[in-house]
Amino acid sequence: MPQNKGPFYMTTAIAYTSGKPHIGNTYEIVLADSIARFRRQEGYDVRFQTGTDEHGQKIELKAEEAGVTPKEFVDGVSGEIKRIWDLMNTSYDKFIRTTDADHEKQVQKIFKKLYDKGDIYKGHYEGMYCTPCESFFTASQLVDGKCPDCGRPVQPAKEEAYFFKMSKYADRLIKHIEEHPEFIQPESRKNEMMNNFLKAGLQDLCVSRTSFKWGIPVDFDDKHVIYVWIDALSNYITGLGYDVDGNNDALFEKYWPADLHLIGKDILRFHTIYWPIMLMALDLPLPKQVFGHPWLLQGDGKMSKSKGNVIYADDLVDLFGVDAVRYFVLHEMPFENDGVITWELLVERLNSELANTLGNLVNRTIAMSNKYFGGVVTKTGVTEEVDDDLKAVVTATRAKAQEKMATLHVADAITEVFSLFKRCNKYIDETMPWALAKDETKQDRLAEVLYNLVESITIGANLLTSFMPETSERILAQLYPENAEDGVRDFDDLDKFGLRASGVKVTDKPEILFARLDLEEVLKKAEEIQAAQKTAAGGVQYPQVEEKPEITIDDFDKIQIRVGEVLKCEPVPKAKKLLVSQIRIGDEVRQIVSGIAKYYKPEEMVGKKVAVITNLKPCKLCGVESQGMILAAADDADNLSVLTVDKDMIAGSEIR
Repeated sequence: MPQNKGPFYMTTAIAYTSGKPHIGNTYEIVLADSIARFRRQEGYDVRFQTGTDEHGQKIELKAEEAGVTPKEFVDGVSGEIKRIWDLMNTSYDKFIRTTDADHEKQVQKIFKKLYDKGDIYKGHYEGMYCTPCESFFTASQLVDGKCPDCGRPVQPAKEEAYFFKMSKYADRLIKHIEEHPEFIQPESRKNEMMNNFLKAGLQDLCVSRTSFKWGIPVDFDDKHVIYVWIDALSNYITGLGYDVDGNNDALFEKYWPADLHLIGKDILRFHTIYWPIMLMALDLPLPKQVFGHPWLLQGDGKMSKSKGNVIYADDLVDLFGVDAVRYFVLHEMPFENDGVITWELLVERLNSELANTLGNLVNRTIAMSNKYFGGVVTKTGVTEEVDDDLKAVVTATRAKAQEKMATLHVADAITEVFSLFKRCNKYIDETMPWALAKDETKQDRLAEVLYNLVESITIGANLLTSFMPETSERILAQLYPENAEDGVRDFDDLDKFGLRASGVKVTDKPEILFARLDLEEVLKKAEEIQAAQKTAAGGVQYPQVEEKPEITIDDFDKIQIRVGEVLKCEPVPKAKKLLVSQIRIGDEVRQIVSGIAKYYKPEEMVGKKVAVITNLKPCKLCGVESQGMILAAADDADNLSVLTVDKDMIAGSEIR
């Protein structure tokens, strides 16, 4: 066994219980799990905590919409989040809920202690409030008049509130960050926090609310509920059994301070400014590192239900399997920049890396062992120079992966492991076992080649454990069919070659680890999945329209829309999509070209009174001048309808 390297406590951000987490949210728990598993392999005593954040105005509103109590609502969503975390085979030790009684009790005690110290005081808050983010902003902090974090509209709000004196601890925090360069990672995130927030001057933080009730009450002032940050952030210590009065659980004494808080880059400010200052006020040591990981984007944008581009982990698992999804999200996410997920890229990676590089390697190695030696893998000692290079690559992989994982470059660590498998494939091409099999004098050499392959794959499978645990188990079960545990190596031995006992058989029934997928079939299933999601969301597949920037009434007033009566309509020669109409607008007749031939016959347009933009600059379409635009509505099902007036209005009447 590896030498015990001591305790290692790591956490994810707790997931907000406003709805089902998409694959971008799920990425964080898979990333955290790979780190936790790797640290366990290295010999650390790992404590891995995750959970759900369950209070706030947004939850209260969603519960009201759903016709249930807030507790009933969060029970359902928290259960769904935990189901998906379990589906992804994540090895957390604690799943905390902020509605847990012991957590709520300690949050009240934390609030009271900070109040008694004078770090929290009562006042009034007036500003612009974002309900989804549950945050107040000053006018100067808004971006184009909207929330700087999520881009949604904000509303003016004023209410009595308690405030935390953040500025009291700002200099101390700046000093800590400067003396501990590893505290905020990646480096670019640290610079952002220091320059944009800390050195710019901290405002006192609103830490209670009176405008809603779904929260932990301030026990000495029951008009107030404790605001999200003290409630949610303190889970990292309450989950270990922290007690304000000093009666801490042994877990807290053993594991605090945390070695790693793993969070999304969008909540970095709360974890690297608010949370450390809370800990300073509580006289507790700060976490050793906060890592703000990038986002996993769908195509060219952030996943959003309003955009209709959400991909869920369970749908991906149904199509690709758990480990294929784990591999993709871990491998495709850069260290600092956002990653991209598309159905096409998923299929390409599965076919090239998982089915070909890994799956085919394991399958043909086992198949050749069975074909040439009845499955018995024997070490004969008949070596050649090419073996040395293979062994050098294989035995160096552990250190390379370990170096990458030490700095949380998880995607690079996986790449190192797959470089091992690629080197094995190259070794097959170099040694050509099928050619050796034809020469009776080369049987011992053939046996050695196959032994080297099985031994290399064994080491690779052990290094794959943290990232693709089920696949690792399946590989070792095939290489060691009598007892798969014989293939499990101590981490410290993964730089040693030749530990497999000679004469041990591989399975005589090799299985396909990853089957190649047909892109067209996957895309068809993806369309069915997303159609089903839209239907489940409300029975109607509402069109997904990308929102444009807000305009003022002055902007709108620049557009002139009038009623036009279609006098004549005919096709545009050599243009299948276009119709050209003669339209009376007041005392003039205009010629307007429209792309509506797919939806209307020319004779169907005659007599209609349609909405026309009349101050649009004239242009030519297929050589025919158009002097305006007929307005029309279109949906995602390729339906189109020109906009008409429902009363007999005089042609030329203004629409406003």
